[in-house]
Amino acid sequence: MIVKIEKAIDISKKLRKEGRVVVLAGGCFDILHSGHTRFLKESKKQGNKLFVLLENDVNVAKLKGANRPINTQKERAEVLSDLRSVDYVVLLPVMEIDNDYDKLLLAIRPEVITTTENDPDIEHKKRQAKMIKAKLVSVIGRIEDRSTSRINDIISKK
Repeated sequence: MIVKIEKAIDISKKLRKEGRVVVLAGGCFDILHSGHTRFLKESKKQGNKLFVLLENDVNVAKLKGANRPINTQKERAEVLSDLRSVDYVVLLPVMEIDNDYDKLLLAIRPEVITTTENDPDIEHKKRQAKMIKAKLVSVIGRIEDRSTSRINDIISKK
């Protein structure tokens, strides 16, 4: 299910009251590949409901470069929401500072935040997990030959 932030907050509160474990993962997920699906499948195993924070197009372009994203946030959300492992796709607005993300995590309050080994944002995620007293779990190693940037490079050269 694709939801806006306000709905995600309401759902997570309800789930926590029911004693369910809320898991949070995030990313760009521009061209979905096996590394993404493995990450999401392993993330889901960490609890009852998986929320995926999906970056907006402006932030993806800042993170990945001027020709990105390949797919719009709406298109990326549609693909993610069709995966069995994903319960909720949360559409993120433009968020420019850590404080914006911190407020969101304080409101959703997942019990688990998932990441990959060698995540370049690991210190940021450690800080957030500590702030909300969540468990930070590295669910898979980074798969170097499976990245959207690599796939995009291959396609661009053809």
